[in-house]
Amino acid sequence: MKGHVGAALLLTLACGSGSPARPTVQVAIPPGATLSATADTLVAHGVLKSPRFFRWYARLLGKADEIKAGVYEISEGASVPRLVRTVTSGRTALRKLVVPEGLMVAEIAVTVSQQVGVPLEEFLAASRDPALIARVQARGLSLEGYLFPSTHLVRYGATAQEIVQQMVTEFEAHWRPEWNARLDSLKLTRHQLVTLASIVEGEVRYAPDRPFVASVYYNRLRRGMRLQADPTVIYALGRRRRLFEKDYLYRSPYNTYLIDGLPPGPIGQPSEESIQATLYPAYSGFLFFVAQPDGKHVFSRTLSEHLAAIRAVRDASRGLRPPPRG
Repeated sequence: MKGHVGAALLLTLACGSGSPARPTVQVAIPPGATLSATADTLVAHGVLKSPRFFRWYARLLGKADEIKAGVYEISEGASVPRLVRTVTSGRTALRKLVVPEGLMVAEIAVTVSQQVGVPLEEFLAASRDPALIARVQARGLSLEGYLFPSTHLVRYGATAQEIVQQMVTEFEAHWRPEWNARLDSLKLTRHQLVTLASIVEGEVRYAPDRPFVASVYYNRLRRGMRLQADPTVIYALGRRRRLFEKDYLYRSPYNTYLIDGLPPGPIGQPSEESIQATLYPAYSGFLFFVAQPDGKHVFSRTLSEHLAAIRAVRDASRGLRPPPRG
């Protein structure tokens, strides 16, 4: 027995010694895999030479019945002690899920399906989870606006519910406590703020414009003007495309060319920067804006100034698509 313990000690010490980074292999251990089946899987992936010694060492540590299912990232040439620790740890490999800001829930579902293989329908169903909707105090039928856009690290085999919950948790982690007091000053609920921030997100390509676009919308709301935001029409239509005059007449509670005030909920996922800009808008008298081909906006205080800005932008971009209405 002393010889066995001594051998194990040497192996453990060897495992901890420094060595150059080696290529890694992803190994999937299925649910219910036995110790022997796990050893065979490791052999098949070329990361284990002696399944017998692997089994002996796992039993020596009392880990024979602690194999955990999952996808593990294992370095080629990993020692037996490291292999045993890995497949009994439950610390599975992670993969990146890149969710850009401004996407609608339906677009995120496509992104998740393409990047991590979760069925689109399952993600959409998870985004309508009543418990999570109540948790963030949303007012809609889905978590639109509350699935934080970021590069998320999700485990292999993660379910739609896990991914949605992770994105909501990320939203909550980025929401700062001092913002609640700011909401009181603005006389807005968080849902209204997120809704307006999602519209700002949809309008802005040039980041410094965010607080000025937000100020335009606040100024319009204070004067009883309609927001007339193109991104809300796109959301009402349900897909991104060039807008035509008839689209502005499309009847929907989200079409801010036809409704007063804010739409019933967010039209996409706002970034933290757009939330910040909407909480702390620029102080301005602007009521209008028009986008230039480079994404920067020209802001105006009066309708005549705005119409002149539209003409100037169109003249400067002759041959390009007309700029969006603001």
